[in-house]
Amino acid sequence: MTNAVTIDAGRDAPGGYKVDLGRGQRVGRVSSEWFNRPADERYLSLSDLMASVRGRSERSRTRTVETAAIRVEASRDDAERLTLALPGADKPVAPTHWSFGQLASIVGAPATYLRQLPAALAGINLQYGLTSHRAEQVKTLESENGRAELRAVTGPDYGRIFDHELVAAVQKIAGNGTGDTRWKIPGVLDWSTGIYNPRVDITSDTTTLYASDRDVFLFLVDDLNPIEAGRLSDGSPDLYFRGFYCWNSEVGAKTLGIASFYLRAVCQNRNLWGVEDFEEITIRHSKYAGSRFAHQAAPALTRFANSSPLPFVNGIRAAREKIVARTDDDRTEFLRKRGFSKTETAKIVEIVLAEEGHKPESVFDFVQGITAVARDKPHQDVRLDLEARAKKLLDRAA
Repeated sequence: MTNAVTIDAGRDAPGGYKVDLGRGQRVGRVSSEWFNRPADERYLSLSDLMASVRGRSERSRTRTVETAAIRVEASRDDAERLTLALPGADKPVAPTHWSFGQLASIVGAPATYLRQLPAALAGINLQYGLTSHRAEQVKTLESENGRAELRAVTGPDYGRIFDHELVAAVQKIAGNGTGDTRWKIPGVLDWSTGIYNPRVDITSDTTTLYASDRDVFLFLVDDLNPIEAGRLSDGSPDLYFRGFYCWNSEVGAKTLGIASFYLRAVCQNRNLWGVEDFEEITIRHSKYAGSRFAHQAAPALTRFANSSPLPFVNGIRAAREKIVARTDDDRTEFLRKRGFSKTETAKIVEIVLAEEGHKPESVFDFVQGITAVARDKPHQDVRLDLEARAKKLLDRAA
């Protein structure tokens, strides 16, 4: 086994580098974001993204109000217009689609049904729910951008982490996200050649920086500095690079989270291929969420960005060198003892033989076979279970 080598992709492989997509996990989270984001939610740099999310934060304010003191007002001139008069507000605020659903949920009303009613009738039902609601207080997030808008309604102990706080934490390690640091928007895999090109133009089709009125999502990689972690069956280097994605919603649509990993390629529709060593932390927007972000999530991101790849590479080396099976009986016993069915056992051995040119012998061989089987499972819970068992094997070998 060779030592870990960091390759300058711009020098040694000007057109990119060949990767093996038959190994590791396939992760579709970024692809899902890419597929569902309209043009106005795509940003070409972290500075543009920061300007947008910070701007809306600066135009916003929060307050805690009594639910019984909220007044619902329906417009006589517009059967679909509904506004809310909040205690201490200078003028009525218009709920967004999201905040209307939150408000309806808080008072136990069906939001989908209320949206189908004329504003006046929906207002009567919502007003009744607010007046009779047992919880006495809610926290609002209001913004002013040409009109007063209610962006979110949450419980009084909601621990808001603003989207710009997450973007700022990323900027500390990634600059503008366009190549001014080692962390950047990813390149693209050419399926026809199996070559991953880390240098592609950043456009609305290739960017992985997203934000809507409900959330923010960022995905960056260090793909100009691939790491050699052993050799493939044909003798060519097995190359990885580091990546992470993170997300947040300051209006309560989702948690805050950060996922870090090593991967081998990113394709045009932003699926992640050959993912290894996947780690994820999430923070609920509870009362002390801001403190947890400052003391847990943001430092974890910085540590990963600045960490050495040697522990990961050494773990791969240990898994490759640890021989656990030399005969068919050994292979069957190794997998069956770990809860794999007879069919799964045969499939794992078959896949390793086809992809590696030999039957599984090392822990690494078995891990690759298990993750390959997991990729073909249609049910997410089964797939995640198999991937977790593969990771457990790898961790124990390391």
